[in-house]
Amino acid sequence: MILQLIAAMVGTIGFALLFGVPRKYYIVGGLIGAAGWGIYCSTVNTCGATIATLLATIVVMFLSRVASVCKKCPVTIFMISGIIPLVPGGGVYWTSYYLVMNQLSLAFETGYKAIKCAVAIVIGIVIVFELPQSLFFALTGNKSVKKKKISD
Repeated sequence: MILQLIAAMVGTIGFALLFGVPRKYYIVGGLIGAAGWGIYCSTVNTCGATIATLLATIVVMFLSRVASVCKKCPVTIFMISGIIPLVPGGGVYWTSYYLVMNQLSLAFETGYKAIKCAVAIVIGIVIVFELPQSLFFALTGNKSVKKKKISD
């Protein structure tokens, strides 16, 4: 499991590099991706791939929002790279493979699983984004951004 977490961290950092994330955020982003993968690995056998993906996405998104408040940067810096280990790329590959090989029942089965995991990622993102920003300011001890008064 340790090797998988390290691989998830390195993969997350690699995608952060590809997406042009500033260098100072690599380690935090990598740790967020590894945390998501750790949650996925520890829950997939008991909950199934879809629920494990949902739970891992919720953790990634929550940690991304906390990190964005702590580092005073946009949440997408951590979110997009952190989600990468959870994306069902293998499922999409095998669906395409089975379609080309004319094994339609296997293509449908793997495609359906991949779509369920992709939807779980979207639902996890929406759940955490519905939490108020003030919660993350309170959790990190940062004071909320002061509202500017409009002067005449």
